[in-house]
Amino acid sequence: MAKQLPYRTIREIFTRFHAAEPEPKGELEHVNAYTLVVAVALSAQATDAGVNKATRDLFRIADTPQKMLDLGEEKLIEHIKTIGLFRNKAKNVIKLSRILVEEYGGEVPNSRAALQSLPGVGRKTANVVLNMWWRFPAQAVDTHIFRVGNRTGIAPGRDVDAVERAIEDNVPADFQLHAHHWLILHGRYTCVARKPKCGACIIRDLCQFEDKSE
Repeated sequence: MAKQLPYRTIREIFTRFHAAEPEPKGELEHVNAYTLVVAVALSAQATDAGVNKATRDLFRIADTPQKMLDLGEEKLIEHIKTIGLFRNKAKNVIKLSRILVEEYGGEVPNSRAALQSLPGVGRKTANVVLNMWWRFPAQAVDTHIFRVGNRTGIAPGRDVDAVERAIEDNVPADFQLHAHHWLILHGRYTCVARKPKCGACIIRDLCQFEDKSE
């Protein structure tokens, strides 16, 4: 695990990320807060591309909790059966849709605790929704961010909670809103798990990773 980078280095890293991509976007397709919750819940142990392929037709006919309940679990399964763990995920989507209808008037709540109380919604999912829909500077730490944070020294930590805190504590406030998207995209396309593309990395000279490739 790399040492925590100093403030000036982290500011320079995020200045470069911002220059390369001023408004980074999440890659999960959605049309409202509800479909975002569903998409993120479905994306656990699945790729964004795979989820998008499954949900394009689904969200045309079930873009609210009530419409999802009207569709029903079996028909939902038909739409998402190409996604891993689809049966369990379908059960959770129906359960969370019922809770949203019965307890929240069909609206998606925007507190982390309320979101995390929904079936299939953990802290990471809640943070994605808070960030992408309500533009709250929440840091959703996935495997990409965990890897990049520890390799580079931007946000070292022994678990996802520690990395989340390190981002919140060390990334300058003016970069907090988009921090997790910059880090995810960097981990997904440049700082990949097995053979990081260090030769194409815009922060190579600032990164603490010792085993850099060409």
